[in-house]
Amino acid sequence: MRNITDTVKHLLIINVIFFIASLSLGELVYDLFALHYPSNDKFQYWQPLTHMFMHGDLGHIFFNMFGLYMFGTPIEQMWGKNKFIFFYLSTGFGAAALQLLLYNYQINNIYSSLISEGLTQNDVKSFFKSGDLSFSYINSVGRDNLISALSAFNGVMVGASGALYGVLVAFAFLFPDARLMLLFPPIPVKAKYLVPILILSDLFFGFTSYSIGPIAHFAHVGGAITGLLMMWYWKKNQFDNNRWDL
Repeated sequence: MRNITDTVKHLLIINVIFFIASLSLGELVYDLFALHYPSNDKFQYWQPLTHMFMHGDLGHIFFNMFGLYMFGTPIEQMWGKNKFIFFYLSTGFGAAALQLLLYNYQINNIYSSLISEGLTQNDVKSFFKSGDLSFSYINSVGRDNLISALSAFNGVMVGASGALYGVLVAFAFLFPDARLMLLFPPIPVKAKYLVPILILSDLFFGFTSYSIGPIAHFAHVGGAITGLLMMWYWKKNQFDNNRWDL
């Protein structure tokens, strides 16, 4: 087993602290530190950062932290702590940005539809807060569309998965021929093949109704895209690792 690096170790500790706090204090922690839609009254400016350290359940945090340890450790060993934490946080922000853009698209579509049906702006704002709406509007706009928009406005984003996808992209760039074992079926696949498969799977589940559970697939894609762009830029410009040494 490889030795854990300092930044990865500190990230693991912070995530565990947030998880224990969420178990102890419940909804208060989610209200404060999970990422809410910016127009929601519960949104706070620090949430784009803190949501990366929040998790929904034990399985969620276990797999994310295991992935961070497995793939983040060799990357930090190669890059150093400053470059690694900059990359990790940047991909987490990129993940949140893409998911929020999707939410914004869903919410604005419903907002425009309800306004065109004759509701006032205050009526629409009241709907997003309470979820109450006349049956006639539900029929005309579409129940599924309304539920999706309500979920986007009132739901929360939690987890390190977006940043982890960025780390996976970096790992595939740096160690393309490293063999990673699949769970089902249990066969080894090179990183340069497995990571694109994971990203394409998230795109498929994100655009279809086959998703299992409340997974923010486009946050995964956003983290991967951010990581891809950063790796491409650094490689193209022959980024000097020494500039990260403080």
